[in-house]
Amino acid sequence: MSRRRPAPRAAAPAPRLLPSSPCPCGLPAAYGECCGRLHRGQAAATTAELLMRSRFSAFVAQDEAYLLRTWHPDTRPDSVEFDPALRWTGLEVLSSTEGGPFHSAGTVAFRAHYTEGREQGVLSEHSRFVRHEGAWVYLDALSLS
Repeated sequence: MSRRRPAPRAAAPAPRLLPSSPCPCGLPAAYGECCGRLHRGQAAATTAELLMRSRFSAFVAQDEAYLLRTWHPDTRPDSVEFDPALRWTGLEVLSSTEGGPFHSAGTVAFRAHYTEGREQGVLSEHSRFVRHEGAWVYLDALSLS
């Protein structure tokens, strides 16, 4: 007698972010004028916090190219795999240190809210950012307890 395996869940498409959509990063601006400009390469993040916010929005949009482009080459993976069942739903910036226009490094502590199926969850992280070739990039992260 053979056992039936459950059918794999179909991957849901990434939410479509229109230029007029609210920006997922939490700032009071439309996506097209906020993180969308960074994702399209029309602007660069001027602070570590703005880069972190734009990377959160890139996870929402499943923009692998932007995530890889803004990842330090020493810690960057070959690819970014997105969980088709996971949806990022909100961002809370808890604190930031340095990471301004005249700094070479900075940190941002945040909580990223998500749903996975019917379950809600929170990822808490303390991310480190550095300048690489003049641009802010994500270096690595420490989990927050």
